[in-house]
Amino acid sequence: MERVCVFCGSNPGNSPEYAEAARQLGTTLAERGLGVVYGGSSVGLMGRVADAALAAGGEVVGVIPEKLRAKEIFHKGLTKLHVVDSMHERKALMAKLSDAFIALPGGIGTFEEFFEVLTWNQLGYHAKPCGLLNVNGYYEQLTAFLDNVVQQGFLVQEHRNMVLASHSPAELLDQFLTYTPPQVEKWIEKKKGL
Repeated sequence: MERVCVFCGSNPGNSPEYAEAARQLGTTLAERGLGVVYGGSSVGLMGRVADAALAAGGEVVGVIPEKLRAKEIFHKGLTKLHVVDSMHERKALMAKLSDAFIALPGGIGTFEEFFEVLTWNQLGYHAKPCGLLNVNGYYEQLTAFLDNVVQQGFLVQEHRNMVLASHSPAELLDQFLTYTPPQVEKWIEKKKGL
């Protein structure tokens, strides 16, 4: 593992714990010699991850669409900044440059980015670990919802287990090191013989 993609808010959130977790994650990644790939912004949790990783001597690669470059106030101190034409290109390049994915707290964009790479994992387009940094219980309801999706028959447990989670950046990265992708068919009906 050389680089970890971090999905997170361009807002800081309402709790100082979110900003502190972003700082801890950026620092921990740099201290472990892991580069950061993220959305390229200098504000919100995105900016805090980037600033912390850079301050700890880490590599930070941003990927931002031209349309958002001014709105999200792109970070001017990155190791490298890729400016792309669309969100589709942004996500594809972030995935290509990364060996794992972490979602810090964030909004709809964070959820969409995380679930897209998780879907690619489920379908076998990659076998990279995907994790939630569960700061202050932020993702408790989401993980409970995913358990319900299994109970309702729309997700097999092996694919639910692809969503790693921890409140600690170091612990989540340790889980990544021992992650083994599931070897199971996605199609539930086929699996049940229907």
